[in-house]
Amino acid sequence: MKKELEILERLKKAYPDARIALRFENPLQLLVATILSAQCTDERVNQVTAELFRRYPDARAFAEADLEELAEAIKPTGFYQQKARYLKEACRILVEKYGGEVPRTMEALLELPGVARKTANIVLANAYGVVEGIPVDTHVRRLSQRLGLSREKNPDRIEKDLMALIPREDWAVIPYVLQAHGRKICTARKPKCEKCPVKDLCPSAGEYLG
Repeated sequence: MKKELEILERLKKAYPDARIALRFENPLQLLVATILSAQCTDERVNQVTAELFRRYPDARAFAEADLEELAEAIKPTGFYQQKARYLKEACRILVEKYGGEVPRTMEALLELPGVARKTANIVLANAYGVVEGIPVDTHVRRLSQRLGLSREKNPDRIEKDLMALIPREDWAVIPYVLQAHGRKICTARKPKCEKCPVKDLCPSAGEYLG
């Protein structure tokens, strides 16, 4: 376990400014952006939400939106018809059950369509400062396996492994550190192991340095 913690400490030093890339001004915007980020880059989501949030300023606007128009507005994010249904239904629940506000508990968030633990963790930590777990996206999943932090493939199981390994005070920052490293160095197809600050500790480096 000491080696894994050393890996994480080095990465924290390498990416001291790591933070969430999604742009938002309130909890609802973060919820919407995170739902849209599934199978889509944060950069593209930010391009879409700039206009989307002007057109739909609150939960009621999303809940009452024309489904086809909403789907068209988020089309660049992919899987847009399903995501539009998620957004409209989730916001209907927010309006009817929570007065249009995004709830502050994991249990309540998980009841919303399109919301699994990753999305709930992101919203809770970044909108409310409530850290209940570690969001596992594609970068976190890939790096957790490559760096030997988890042998699991299921995101929920990977999250449990990370929560057992990482001190709780780092739960909020580590996913963004891993994302930054995944985008810059430990890319999916051709990781730049020669430039990696943890190549001497990484159990996968030998696969790509040879």
